[in-house]
Amino acid sequence: MKAVITVVGKDTVGILAKVSNLCAEKNINIIDVTQTVMQDLFCMIMLCNIDTMTGSFSDFVDSAGSIGKENNLSVHVMHEEIFNSMHRI
Repeated sequence: MKAVITVVGKDTVGILAKVSNLCAEKNINIIDVTQTVMQDLFCMIMLCNIDTMTGSFSDFVDSAGSIGKENNLSVHVMHEEIFNSMHRI
């Protein structure tokens, strides 16, 4: 299974590192990542494989949210099934 992680906020040093370190701690493989900085706004989307994740999905979501709060970012993790359901016509 996969998860989609989105991050939006004021651009600062280390945002990608913080999110990818969390993934590594949880044994989550990053499949693809795209990021851009629009003026001073950082925007990133990650696609991750969560098949080998340690711990629960809800713990991962909470940890990602904590990174967001600590760094004044909007960090959302969405399970692939929810993402696909939202975008089905």
